[in-house]
Parts: sequence; structure tokens; C-alpha cells
Amino acid sequence: MGDTLAGDETRHWTGTVQALRGLVRVDGKAYRFMGAEPKGVPALAQKQLTVTPTRTLYAFEGAGIRLLAVFLSPLFPDDLDVLARPVSYLTLAVGSADGQPHSVEVYLEASAALAVNEPMQRVAAKSETVPGLAVLGYGTQEQPVLKKKGDDLRIDWGYFYLAAPNRDVTARAFVDGLAARRAFVSSGAGAVAVTAAQPGDAIAFGMALGSVGDAPVTRRFLLAYDDLYSIRYFGKNLRPYWRRDGVDASRLLAAADRDYASLSEKALRFDEALTRDLTRAGGGPLARLGALAFRQALAAHKLAAREDGSPLFFAKENFSNGCINTVDVFYPSAPLLLLLNPRLLAAQVVPMLEYAASSRWKFPFAPHDLGTYPHADGQVYGGGEASEKDQMPVEETGNMLLLAAALAHATGQADFARPHVALLNRWADYLVAHGRDPAEQLSTDDFAGHLAHNTNLSLKAILALAAHAKVLGKLGDEAKAATYRQAAEAMAADWVKRADDGDHFRLTFDRPGTWSQKYNLVWDRILGLGLFPPDVAAREAAFYKTKLETFGLPLDSRKSYTKLDWSVWSATLATSPADQPAFYAAIDRFVSQSPSRVPLTDWYDTKTGKQEGFQARSVVGGVFLPLLYDAKTWERWRAVAR
Repeated sequence: MGDTLAGDETRHWTGTVQALRGLVRVDGKAYRFMGAEPKGVPALAQKQLTVTPTRTLYAFEGAGIRLLAVFLSPLFPDDLDVLARPVSYLTLAVGSADGQPHSVEVYLEASAALAVNEPMQRVAAKSETVPGLAVLGYGTQEQPVLKKKGDDLRIDWGYFYLAAPNRDVTARAFVDGLAARRAFVSSGAGAVAVTAAQPGDAIAFGMALGSVGDAPVTRRFLLAYDDLYSIRYFGKNLRPYWRRDGVDASRLLAAADRDYASLSEKALRFDEALTRDLTRAGGGPLARLGALAFRQALAAHKLAAREDGSPLFFAKENFSNGCINTVDVFYPSAPLLLLLNPRLLAAQVVPMLEYAASSRWKFPFAPHDLGTYPHADGQVYGGGEASEKDQMPVEETGNMLLLAAALAHATGQADFARPHVALLNRWADYLVAHGRDPAEQLSTDDFAGHLAHNTNLSLKAILALAAHAKVLGKLGDEAKAATYRQAAEAMAADWVKRADDGDHFRLTFDRPGTWSQKYNLVWDRILGLGLFPPDVAAREAAFYKTKLETFGLPLDSRKSYTKLDWSVWSATLATSPADQPAFYAAIDRFVSQSPSRVPLTDWYDTKTGKQEGFQARSVVGGVFLPLLYDAKTWERWRAVAR
């Protein structure tokens, strides 16, 4: 969370230090390239930082060498087996920068904090035998598998592993980190000795690269986490998807090492293709935003397996309340999954449908969540299963119907919805009764408080009804489809009249002189609903341009803060490609100039660029929505998913 890789310790997304430390020793003198320790050792000058969807590249130069550190997380949505692997790679490439040979050694240290929730938890060493690999690991002695739930938590069951090809490792050890760093600084890679003693507070690998010339010398490390069990799903502990066929940690590491070259090549192709499409849709600012959002959006999920091996995909509501599978969290993140693999979105939607159809859910509207991560045991938000207090009835019901329709649109069929059609119809009836002019209630932007007569919430309900009519049409129920379509058309015509405020549309039906982002309107074009006159979106987009602040478009007329995901959606209401870049450029300024050093936040002030709250959340997957307007782009990505 600093400006350079050596400017701060590496941290968990909550801000807690979980240190990875890297040193390089050039001709007997040591330099830091990752982490803030040891403080007496100078940092190698960082010259460049490049972020792509799957990779982060840091370029350093000094002491006569160039060092490139590349982090790769091959999170390919088109390949669930690879996506589910909890393995990332760090590759170091060192070459001479001055034409002279240099003696080079590298040191990588992983703190035991990577396997605990609190620093006082005791850890035990864990090794795996993998042919060709040196492997060291840690885990808590207690191993409280799936015992904790909440938001500001770090996993304290399962095992963290650091691995590297045996042939490249000079020394490896469970160490006292401070002593090991000092030993490397003074004596080099060989000073990190193998020991059978009880572990200290870190794992350390030392590598002697020998004399390095103009041709870069490359070394790689694997960083992995085997959580053993991932999610408690209504009383059953689910395995991570990658473990569904009996794969264990040693086989995981062997496969990851074997596939490194092919995955690296695929990452290059994937990054180039996705960046090209993002650039085409929104220029350089949208491409940079997509690169930042991609891994964060996917990493805030867990892919688990049912007993039959089928996938279930669970989102965590990070830095908010820790809920699992919050509907209004996976609703904004859905564009990423709709674009790259709708099967993953289905693996989120179906558990909510199953829960809502059970005897436990007694309300006529959709649930908000499945529990508190990682316990999917039933809704905890608001009144939970007991009352309607602080529920989001129109919000979540509209979200579920829209996502079901988006899945049908993306895949060309609605068979997944057939077992749940009675439930979906019941929700549609609820929106007919309550969506025209919503009573006072919360929406997804619950930090703004309760609001009655919310025009954007009404938009969601109206569009959801028309979208559900399309699903029913695909299922062959033309009569009921016509009923909901007619209701949506009548409500849309009424909305245009009552929300009209001259050059824009109101925040609430009863408050002239107010305005808000109408981000829900995007589905009218994307799903081909054709409910609202094109003039509605055009007037809104033109009005938004007059309200742009330095760092983006405020969420509405009440405050200067905004939501990053919704701002991208609202920008697409400007149907002329020439009108959208101003919105993306403002968000790009925020990303580049914000004084807040946190994982990408989706809630910030448009005047100051400061974080308001939230970070590391999956909702940033919503920045991929502009790509859904291009049917050819959407089809090309969907064709390779499996």
C-alpha cells in the first residue's frame, strides 16, 4: 500500500501486514526490492510499474543491474480448473545494465503471518514432497477449519506454501526473519541454512545466480495456499473446486509448476486481447481501470464444489460487513462474469434461488445474502430471516430477475431458470405491486440511508419485469411473458412523466431539482428491452457532463461522493462514443492521483479523490460493462469459456 514495492510491507487487503520480503545482493552489497525491511538496507530504485489483467510488473535498476519482478495470477475465467488453483507466481529476471558482469544473489522471505489471523497464533512447519521442487510451508497449530466468520479476518486454517525449482535453490529454511535477512546481507544466499529446528516467523529461500551479464538470468517462485475446506454451505463443509477430485497440495504444486510456461504464454495473449477490447470500448483510461479491477474482482470470490463436483461461486462483501454472496454485491460485479464465463455467474445465482425457494425464506421478495463469510447458513443482514427490517426488497428482487435474464441473454437459453420459474414469477408479481413507486427502503447504496420514491430503484423494478418477460418467452410461456411486458411498458411510461425534471430526471419522484445516476438503465440497451425512449438516456448523459467533478461524477445531488462501478455504468448511457471518454478520464485521474493508498476502492469523493470507505471489493468487476454493448466482443469471449 505504498508508492513502490519497497516502500511498504506487503499487506492483506484489510491493511494487516503479511510480509513478503525480497533482497538482491550485487557484488557483495545488498538492496531491497520488496518490503520495508531491513531498514538499513537501501532500496533498489524502482523505475517502472505495469499492471495488466493477470500480471504486475516492477522494473528496478541500480548497482549495475536491471531487475524485473513479475507477479502472475493466471485467473482465467474460461478455465475453471486453473482459475480455482490458489497459486501465484513470482518471476525474477536479472541482467547487467552497464555491460559488465556482476555477481548476483537473491533472497525471498514469506512471513508466517500469511497463515494466521492474529500475530499471537502459534504456527507449525508444513512441508510437501514434490519432485523437482523445494517446498516449505506454514499453518497454525490450532487449525480451526471454518470456525471464524466476519469481515476483518485473515484465514488461519490450511497452509501457506513457498516453492521453487530445486535446481535453483542455494539454501532454504524455516527462519527467524530478522536473523536470516542479516545473514543474507552480510554473507549471501548460502547463509540461509537448512534447519530441522522449530520454525521461527518466516520461510526464506536464497539463490545464487552467479555471474550475470547482458542476458537476463531468470528464477521463479510459487506462492500457494491450501485452505483444505472453503465454505460452510448450510451445514456442509465444501472443498475448494480444485480439490474436488482428491487433488492435494503436492499435486497442486506439481501441476502449477508443470504448467508455468503454458500459463505464462496464455497470460500474455489473454492480457493483450482483454486490454485491446477495453481500449476499443473506452480508451486507455478504461483499459487501465480494467487491468486494476480484474484480479481484485475475481480474488474477492471463492470457487467451491458441491458433493457432485459442480461449481458454486461465492463473493465476500469485503470491507463492509463480511456477508457472503450479497446479491447487490454480485449484481455490480456480474459484467465481468457475463463477458468471460456466464457459468460462474450461474454458480452465484443458483444458490440464492435455492435458498429463497426453501422453507426458511418466508418473504415475497429476494434475499440480500447467504450469511457471513465463509458461513453460507442463511441471511444475516437487516432483519435476517425474522423480519422485514432494513431489507432491500425491490433492490434484491430486481437484481435477481435482471441477472437471470442476463444469463439467459448471454447463453441463449433459460433452462437453468425452469426449476425456479414459480419463484421468479412470485418476485415479478412483487415488483408489479411495489416497484412503480418504491416505499421508503434501502437500496444497494445503503450508506446513503433509506429513501422513498427512489427513481433509480423504480427503474430497476421496471426493467426487471421486462427482462423476466424475456426469460419466460425463452421458456415458452408467451402468455405470462406478455402480461409482465405490458406491466413494464405501462410503468415505464408513467416513470418518464413523473421523474421528468426538464433536462434530466429526478432522484425521487417527489423532489424537483434533484438528480441521481440512473445506472440501472443500462440493461434497456444491453438486453434489448426497448422500454424507454432513447431520449431518456441521452438527457441523463448530457446532464451528467455538467456535473462532472475533477475525479468523477457524484452519485447524486446530495453528496460529492461516488461509486466507481456505477459511474462506469452511467457513462455508457452516453450513446455517442465521443461523450464517454470524459467520464473515464475523471476516474483515471482518481486512480492515478488519489491520496488514499488502498486496494482499489469503489466509494470515494469526487472533489478530493479521498477514499470514503470500502476497498478490495468484487464490485469493481462492473467496469467491464461497456464491453457488453458489443455483441461480437461478447460472443468472442463467451465462445472459449468452459
